[in-house]
Amino acid sequence: MWQFFHKLGSPKWFYGIAGRFMPWLLGIGLLLALSGIVWGLGFAPKDYLQGNSYRIIFIHVPTAFLAQSVYLMMAVAGVVTLVWKMKLADVFVKAVAPVGAALTFLALFTGAVWGQPTWGTWWIWDARLTSMLILLFLYLGVMALGSAIADEKSAARAVAVLVLVGVVNIPIIKYSVNWWNTLHQPATFKLTEKPTMPPEMWVPLLLVVVGLYLWFGWIALYRMQTEVLRRERRSRWVQDLMHPGGRSDVSSGGARADGV
Repeated sequence: MWQFFHKLGSPKWFYGIAGRFMPWLLGIGLLLALSGIVWGLGFAPKDYLQGNSYRIIFIHVPTAFLAQSVYLMMAVAGVVTLVWKMKLADVFVKAVAPVGAALTFLALFTGAVWGQPTWGTWWIWDARLTSMLILLFLYLGVMALGSAIADEKSAARAVAVLVLVGVVNIPIIKYSVNWWNTLHQPATFKLTEKPTMPPEMWVPLLLVVVGLYLWFGWIALYRMQTEVLRRERRSRWVQDLMHPGGRSDVSSGGARADGV
């Protein structure tokens, strides 16, 4: 385990190993996610209270779930950046922050679409909704801070501190429905408890969740590869990867060497 951890300190090793996993993550992730979405939107039964309007759950819940998980991953990477000063940890944060922001926005948007027929309003300053909006601002703040500081080492430290400060918002999102009297329903999908929905509903939801996580793994590795090539563009190993076609010879799943 420690040997693997130390290997992650090598951008060249990471670039090669990432390319091997990326096609599998993309293929299996899309297969599972699309299967779950088609099943949930087209074939799952109606909810006895909400009718067909509940079907937005097959997009809303996975995106909200992953948006929070991505921030937790960034917090772990922030600790690695501050303690071990591993460059790839900062690369990860920079690569996935826009993805996390997009997921959070999608979760808020689908939540509004779901809330309109359920609550009779597109938005309300509910504790869960407000804390998710704060998460979006945190993602945007991380992106802005990283771009505002020219020195990469200083930017990495500043971003890591901001991420760790903001991580306190994650338990607020999770437990807001228990701590306060909110309109938002309790957690729909819990990995540690028996599902309250029938299998025809929670199985496709689980497929979308797993598929979306695998898709995130692919896009995170792709964006990290691109950032590694940008940072290491003057290194000998990157120059050796280049050829007239402009693509990396390390793996077919790699990022374009001339796309940075």
